[in-house]
Amino acid sequence: MKNDPIELLREFAGCEPESQVRLTAAGSNRVYYRYILPGGGSVVGVEGTNKDENAAFLSIGRHLRSAGLPVPEILAVSESGMCYLLEDLGDDSLFGLMESARESGVYAPGQKALLEKVMTLLPDLQFKGGNGLDYSVCFPCESFDSRSIMWDLNYFKYSFLKPFGLEFHEARLEDDFERLVKVLLKDAPYDTFMYRDFQARNVMVRDGEPWFIDFQGGRRGPVEYDVASFLWQARAAYPADLREHLIDTYISSLGRYRKADPAEFRRGLMHFVLFRTLQVLGAYGFRGYFERKQHFIESIPAAISNLRQLLDAGVGASDYPYLNEVLRQLAGLPRFSASGDPGDGLLTVRVMSFSYRKGGVPEDPSGNGGGFVFDCRAMHNPGKYEQYKKITGADAPVIEFLESQGEVQQYLEHAYGLVDPAVSRYVERGFRNLLVAFGCTGGQHRSLYCANHMAEHLKARFGDRIHIVLEHREQKKRIEL
Repeated sequence: MKNDPIELLREFAGCEPESQVRLTAAGSNRVYYRYILPGGGSVVGVEGTNKDENAAFLSIGRHLRSAGLPVPEILAVSESGMCYLLEDLGDDSLFGLMESARESGVYAPGQKALLEKVMTLLPDLQFKGGNGLDYSVCFPCESFDSRSIMWDLNYFKYSFLKPFGLEFHEARLEDDFERLVKVLLKDAPYDTFMYRDFQARNVMVRDGEPWFIDFQGGRRGPVEYDVASFLWQARAAYPADLREHLIDTYISSLGRYRKADPAEFRRGLMHFVLFRTLQVLGAYGFRGYFERKQHFIESIPAAISNLRQLLDAGVGASDYPYLNEVLRQLAGLPRFSASGDPGDGLLTVRVMSFSYRKGGVPEDPSGNGGGFVFDCRAMHNPGKYEQYKKITGADAPVIEFLESQGEVQQYLEHAYGLVDPAVSRYVERGFRNLLVAFGCTGGQHRSLYCANHMAEHLKARFGDRIHIVLEHREQKKRIEL
């Protein structure tokens, strides 16, 4: 077989695709394509970046499928193992289907029912999925063990704590890390499959039923980890009462395989919630601030909010006192303050995208009188084309469209040439606020792309000499860089 997905498709289907589109992958380095076949139907082609990770996904996927679990069928694999074809599960992720509830705080009966189905199916994935699985294929390790836990805790320490300049006593922090490891492993060795990245973005919904993807990081491990991963997913923002209901749903379904005392299960679960929160903050720090991936940067405020709730509930206060002290300092950093006012005298540059049609030029609440407003409407508009209407200027297909036209790069260079000297002068004169706004027709494609790139440019050029607040008004997104 061939070694790229389009060649693999030709061999698998015996024909050329009628069309293809690159799909958005929020956090992964893998590249996904949807191929539309002649006469109808479609398949998904995947280009991986790590052969061992690909092998883990393929082996685990075949095993889960053979156990009758709802995962995509693997249709073909290249000779190199670096690309493969999958059954197409469509575009409806559970995360996307919950968007209206996240915004309103009200979950419709159908939305609740979907979440209940997922929590009911989770023990099947863990127990049926673990039965007979060859854990030696798991990547990067076979089990949730002390070494893998310390990898994640040090990931948090070096990719999140240290980059923010938080001072701490290394040995005392390590002591509490070791205490946390012992608590997490108190029931080891485990005989169940731990999905690891079990979250709403990795659940697709087809014909009203959940299907599960992106389990390549799975390994032997505790059942509590996946419950914590799903219910405390940073941007899912499930209300506390719904979380409690879904924990009850899970415990009831778990009873088909193993009896659990609800109170004891909840007590143990919170240690995994704390650990998972630290693990994702480490990932968000590295993938967001070092790799400059917008999805991860945008997730940090929600993760910090989760952390504050855990601290307020006293999770870890007596078990890990020094870690708790450090986390309280972290959650109290000015850049994570709810008010958004750093309070340290630095210039705050507010970079915005907006729609002229939906609300016009944004007001400047700082009282500084505004700043720069750039009109992006002269550029070729992706919003005119059906395939781009449901995605934004942060998604790969729109980015490729804008950059292939050749207009946006020159446009931004002119914008940088105006904004950079102003920021330098504002810093020198001790000014506190500057607005840089980009507008287009819908505030979804051109302006959002430009705002993202302006924020990244200013961060790279001025670093910690300024604060940058990135806002996408029409998407109701706000993040501090």
